[in-house]
Amino acid sequence: MNPLKKLVGQTAIYGLPSIVGRLLNYLLVPIHTAIFLKEQFGVITEMYAYVSFLVVLLTYGMETAFFRFNSKEENNKDEVFSTTIIALLVTTSIFILLASIFAQPIANFISYPNNQEYVVWFAFIVGLDAISSIPLAKLRVENKAKTFAAVNLGSIAINIGLNLFWIGYCIPAYQDGVSNFFTEYLFTPTIGVGYVFIANLFATAFKFVLLSPYLYKIKYSINIPLLKKMLSYGWPLLVASLAIIVNENADKIMLKWMLKDTLGVDGATGMVGIYGACYKISIIISIFIQAFRYAAEPFFFNQAKEQDATKSYAMVMKYFVIVCSFIFLGVMLYMDVIKYFVRKEEYWVGLNVVPYLLLANICLGIFYNLSIWYKLSGKTRYGAGIAIVGAIITITMNYILIPFIGYLGSAITTLVCYFSMVLISYWLGQKYYPVNYPLKRIFMYLVLAIGFYGITILLDMETSLFKYMIHSFFMLLFVAVVYILEKPKKVLIS
Repeated sequence: MNPLKKLVGQTAIYGLPSIVGRLLNYLLVPIHTAIFLKEQFGVITEMYAYVSFLVVLLTYGMETAFFRFNSKEENNKDEVFSTTIIALLVTTSIFILLASIFAQPIANFISYPNNQEYVVWFAFIVGLDAISSIPLAKLRVENKAKTFAAVNLGSIAINIGLNLFWIGYCIPAYQDGVSNFFTEYLFTPTIGVGYVFIANLFATAFKFVLLSPYLYKIKYSINIPLLKKMLSYGWPLLVASLAIIVNENADKIMLKWMLKDTLGVDGATGMVGIYGACYKISIIISIFIQAFRYAAEPFFFNQAKEQDATKSYAMVMKYFVIVCSFIFLGVMLYMDVIKYFVRKEEYWVGLNVVPYLLLANICLGIFYNLSIWYKLSGKTRYGAGIAIVGAIITITMNYILIPFIGYLGSAITTLVCYFSMVLISYWLGQKYYPVNYPLKRIFMYLVLAIGFYGITILLDMETSLFKYMIHSFFMLLFVAVVYILEKPKKVLIS
């Protein structure tokens, strides 16, 4: 099969649960922003920023290490799986125990002294997620796409359903004075935004239960020499992943910590809420990137065995950028419509961050494509180094810009960070694992998308049918340019 067609198929299969889940969560944004004030939405944004760090810490690069060592013929696949699972079970159990014991001090530290239950809930959420990641990885390796999709979609359905029940129904019903079985016995108004977290906990537990048969089937034996090799391979990935999480989420944490002295805790949390809500608009590219990564990592490792592997990597990069450029243009040209996903107008003051965040996510996706050079060559420490440079940029620029321009500074910082990582990764990759990427074509598509958006800004038309006609024209023009340049050339046989 053509490698690009194979990757597209795998992206569709393995990315389906991710795409559906992220889209449905995206569709929860109108509900959350309609029900919760920006200060309350800021709590959700901040808590999930902390969670992103914990998920990476608790898996400590073992998922990618599992792919790497499972693909080696000299390793016993069952032994690789059991060693990985046992390691994660031990570390996760210790984490949950400590988080539960010290829940109140942790809650005090993050400025939620009256909500220590958040700490316990999230300890179980990230712990169960960490353990579940390896059975899910095994399903991907074994090409059990239907099972993979069913488990994830089931978990997503639980999360979405409970959000709709508690937040979409119970809270408005309670506010309207409705009294029935559901509002009396299945709802406590003081929990508020906590229902978002409880829904997540139920969904994660459901996924863990579905995957638990994999835990019963393994032989509980651990290969210490193998574990040492996996940890040695994985720790740079852990550092790199942590640094990437810094780049993705440190801004949301720093916004609160740096603004709470001048705006107060509620005011700073409100700024986080505005930024987090507008950040959700840029999630469309993130959805595509996440789906792509699910399929790309095992695909890249398997494709490495082929003679024309580097040609496949170059082709994948080009089409990846084309899709991302199209998404960027679509979001920005129809922002007047898309912004209504964030229901309350109090959030719209932050829409100026969206183009920066969309471009930043495109750069992050390009970096993921480029990162294959250090994963295949075993030079994962370089990946860690690149991400650390990005983290330094993130922390430094946020520290400088947030006091002056608030969350706009965070958005600009995110773009500068990821663009810098792309440049460094490309330069090093060409030294250690050269791939002949079609740079001119890639750059042209990005510039074309940004340029078309820039033209519409200069036209500065008021919202009208004519405006949308012009914007649609530019969308179609972009598609036409791509089609003309990328359509297969006919070969004339004389």
